[in-house]
Amino acid sequence: MNVHFDQEQLLNLVSSLYALTGIRANILNGQGRDICLTTDHAPFCEMMNARPEGHERCINCDERAVHESAGKKGFYRYRCHAGICEAVLPIRPGDDQEPLAYLVYGQLLDDTPLEKQWENSRKLLDWWPGDMEELKRAYFRFRQYSGAELKAYSEILEALASYIRLEGMILTTELTDLQKLELYLNQHYMEKLSLNSISTQLHIGRTKLCTLAKELSGGKTLSSLITQRRIEAARNLLVQSDIPISSVAEQVGIEDYNYFSKVFRSVVGTTPSNFRKAARRDGFVYKK
Repeated sequence: MNVHFDQEQLLNLVSSLYALTGIRANILNGQGRDICLTTDHAPFCEMMNARPEGHERCINCDERAVHESAGKKGFYRYRCHAGICEAVLPIRPGDDQEPLAYLVYGQLLDDTPLEKQWENSRKLLDWWPGDMEELKRAYFRFRQYSGAELKAYSEILEALASYIRLEGMILTTELTDLQKLELYLNQHYMEKLSLNSISTQLHIGRTKLCTLAKELSGGKTLSSLITQRRIEAARNLLVQSDIPISSVAEQVGIEDYNYFSKVFRSVVGTTPSNFRKAARRDGFVYKK
């Protein structure tokens, strides 16, 4: 089964989690392999992964954790090969279906005495060929969290796993061509798009793309469909932000301000400036 990951949205999500909590989260694919959202690691883990043997141990550890968690509900918590606290949660398309991916967090320690945790980890690190004192200093830089904090974080991430599914951040690629086109336009409308570029990216012939666009838009061309998606996004930005109209145009993929104003008026029936004023006067918040 092929799985599509929305790398940009997933990276934004795990980055926001780290900024808020200081806890690193990541996404693994169905085989337990890192999908390379981020290369950020705690200093200790950076040292581990810098060594070929350490990197291999980390990969094998992830794969074992995924295997152990696949049949479970909720987070599977464990200590990695180096004694660090980790947790993994299967992300399933449905309650009884095979996981599409895994949401993981870790690179932290619990609130038991730090020296005792290091003593236990030290026993697992006899293979380490480098300076053990340097490794210990990196170990002692790990943040410690109480059981209550980790329980709360796990519950939040379980809710976020549902959000990831609902927002289509992780999908099987067994979508219809119509769904592929709609998803692609939703994710790339702000980029420079053409019939040829979309055809290449989706591996769908140009003639069929035009037919799909008409089906998706109620008889309009692909160009009109792209414009429609951009204007929908512009409406939201005009009401929900104070950024200049020229910036709104750029953010939705139309660099020429005059052209944006002309297109916006042809679709909405008024200028961007008047739309913003009227929407705020009426207390209206536009949503797609």
